[in-house]
Amino acid sequence: MSLPDRSLNLSSVSFHRFPPTPPLQEFDEYDKQRLVLPTHIDGASPIYPLPPTPRENKVLPEDLKTPDNHVERDPRLIRLTGIHPFNVEAPLSDLFDEGFLTTKDLHYVRNHGAVPLVDDSSVLDWEFTIEGMVANPVTLTLRDLIQTYDQSTYPITLVCAGNRRKEQNIVRKTKGFSWGAAGVSTALWTGVTLPDLLSRARPLRGARYVCFEGADRLPNGYYGTSVKLGWAMDPERGMMVAHKMNGEMLHPDHGKPLRVVIPGQIGGRSVKWLKRIIVTAAPSDNWYHIYDNRVLPTMISPEESADLPETWKDERYAIYDLNTNSAICYPAHDERVEVGDGVYKLKGYAYAGGGKRVTRMEVTLDQGRTWMLASLSYPEDLYRLAPEGEVLYGGRLDMAWRESSFCWCFWELDVPLSRLQEAGDVMIRAMDEAMMVQPRDMYWSVLGMMNNPWYRVVIHKEGNTLRFEHPTQPALVPGGWMERVKKEGGNITNGFWGEKVTGEDSAPAQEAPAKEISMVDEKINRQITAEELVQHSGEEEPWFVVNGQVYDGTKFLEGHPGGAASIINAAGQDVSEEFLAIHSENAKAMMPTYHIGTLSTPLSSVNSPSSPFTEEDTTTSSVFLNPKSWRRALLAFKTPISHDTKIFHFTLPSPSQTIGLPVGQHLMIRLRDPATREAIIRAYTPLSEGSETGILRVLVKIYRDTPAQKGGKMTQALDALPAGHAVEFKGPVGKFEYKGAGQCVVNGKRRKVRRLVMVCGGSGITPIFAVLRAAVREKSAEDAPECVVLDGNRVEEDILLRGELEEMEREAGGRCRVVHTLSRPSDGWTGLKGRMHRELFEREVGNPPAERDAMVLICGPEGMEEAAREAFLGMGWAEDDLLFF
Repeated sequence: MSLPDRSLNLSSVSFHRFPPTPPLQEFDEYDKQRLVLPTHIDGASPIYPLPPTPRENKVLPEDLKTPDNHVERDPRLIRLTGIHPFNVEAPLSDLFDEGFLTTKDLHYVRNHGAVPLVDDSSVLDWEFTIEGMVANPVTLTLRDLIQTYDQSTYPITLVCAGNRRKEQNIVRKTKGFSWGAAGVSTALWTGVTLPDLLSRARPLRGARYVCFEGADRLPNGYYGTSVKLGWAMDPERGMMVAHKMNGEMLHPDHGKPLRVVIPGQIGGRSVKWLKRIIVTAAPSDNWYHIYDNRVLPTMISPEESADLPETWKDERYAIYDLNTNSAICYPAHDERVEVGDGVYKLKGYAYAGGGKRVTRMEVTLDQGRTWMLASLSYPEDLYRLAPEGEVLYGGRLDMAWRESSFCWCFWELDVPLSRLQEAGDVMIRAMDEAMMVQPRDMYWSVLGMMNNPWYRVVIHKEGNTLRFEHPTQPALVPGGWMERVKKEGGNITNGFWGEKVTGEDSAPAQEAPAKEISMVDEKINRQITAEELVQHSGEEEPWFVVNGQVYDGTKFLEGHPGGAASIINAAGQDVSEEFLAIHSENAKAMMPTYHIGTLSTPLSSVNSPSSPFTEEDTTTSSVFLNPKSWRRALLAFKTPISHDTKIFHFTLPSPSQTIGLPVGQHLMIRLRDPATREAIIRAYTPLSEGSETGILRVLVKIYRDTPAQKGGKMTQALDALPAGHAVEFKGPVGKFEYKGAGQCVVNGKRRKVRRLVMVCGGSGITPIFAVLRAAVREKSAEDAPECVVLDGNRVEEDILLRGELEEMEREAGGRCRVVHTLSRPSDGWTGLKGRMHRELFEREVGNPPAERDAMVLICGPEGMEEAAREAFLGMGWAEDDLLFF
């Protein structure tokens, strides 16, 4: 087989020079420095690609209620993490059709949080520093950068480390959100090379790393990362600090006004909104450098990873250079082609990392038995042919000397349609100049990074038509053979892409697809506008939205386990995330009863109640908690009080803020995975009293994974949090409140009690303790209720707040009695033994008083709560006298 000639014929190339660039000091505003490509004197086109014409975009309706309400965006982009933060890729065909260079409109975006707002008038005054282990620390403005340093322009491909992650998520859920195959884009970047900047600062002996930090403030501080100093100082590596993209000021999503651009490495190293360059002896200690952009060993599960801080810090698992990867862009997903005598041109992209070039693209129509060689084109090489001194967008286009490859390339192969008709699929693999070839099989890892197995497109025969099916579609977009095969019960990891093979019975079984519960009444087709929804955002008719469907919570106000306030606080809002995170399958199955229609217009079109994306200044509020919006507090430190229990101390936004939690009510805690943005929401009663200021203390019993069963998502996630991490709180919620002097409110109805029986187990002590503390510390002992606490645990070490409970007994002067019982006591235990049972309740509590001036408060594991209910009802207590936290 003869290889196609891919060399460039220099004799056929005409070179063109641009007119000299005007001196930069003539421009007072950055906008005037957009050096649009001049027309050539002879009217000929340049020999290298120029960017497509960008579109005129506007702020999209879905962004109006988010912190990004100042950013104009292209509506074609596919959102991968909901509305906010903005993480997107283009439809694969649209991206490929733009050609070698990608406009700002379709360039992929990876944002961890809100986009910093930088006014055009202040762009040139943007400051950044070069500091750390340097002899000459430097503070520069963008104006200084442009006027003082030589400018360069390079074509550079950026790739998100999560490109093609959806394929891993289909096999097994990772901690990352679902990128398709369009997490890759190429642009012309203009700025100052990193070696020029660092040379001025003069790194000291012993310095080994360069850290970068942006201006995007996130839950775990500012985004930051690092690369090796030797790489940063090497001109061959081409690292730069850029202020233009395709000849224009950086778009806000791409780092306006200044960013780092690092060729050949994952996009996560190219820090946007650059504020600091720090030269150090060790890699960055930034949270995002440690807990993102890593490929952990494949045997580590997402749950196990939460308790492995030293593993995360291991630099051997950090990703820098990209691996070799490729994709099929044509035929597109679901493309149909009529069978005939002609040929079909297969087309796609490929890239390698670390400056290496893709040197081989191979295509197979028989699952790897035989291969065909595709032709490759390298548009990047056309820029190397520019004459010395060529200037493009104000930067010198100096690439002729550089051997490194910074960009993706394109491949194509003509295949007779008759051969495609005979084949069951098309698969490709790329090889780079180090002879590293894409693997046949997937290497699954906890973050789903660097996924690069052979790219496979399935061929379906439908009469005289061929239909092509890609492996996945990005985000929650349905489709793809991997999703289909898994739903059909196929084992994608069997080495044959889920096809049934001999002996497959011994292969690992796939997870059974979860049974989908319908939450809508199929007979209802009413369309409800956002304006109509907001009109029912009060207490009388609380309407709310889950997954685009509208529900009327009026009929459930009294029966809701969390109290009427839980529904009233949701009125007029989209509470999809909260509802789905905390409600059981049984609760979801009840939803058709309350379904009244479909939301026909976006909530962002009206002034709806507080949005989950609305930024608010919580430091000016005298009370921290808000029942309608999430508020952040920072984890200060953790205090271990037993082998599996810790007190988490959170710092409120203002030291003078009270928590604002009535006695007997609880708050919701929400954590988000930094990669997936998936929410974990649970209810807790803090140790702090509602009137305390500045600090919020929460006792948490940590349920860790065991070989026998999974542990607690929230408790393990909290345990893994580092100090300084932000956690979100909302409340108060709950149907019970202790008002003092024996006055209780249950679902809005007040009643007077003279006796409180409190039954708890494990960490269920926390809501019990809050009520007990208030009752014992009554100003008037005459009005205070008598209290008895029955606390069940397995072993003595499991008893929580034991010292505090003993102190309450002493303080109450006979009005409070605490009884402990253990189900697995040691030989030295002298207290009660056994589980909570009716005989215990009859002996320690007795029958209900005739006056019905007593209540039983119960909080613990589900089995204990059910046993207590059965026992007390059997003893004659009324259902209304039993309250379950």
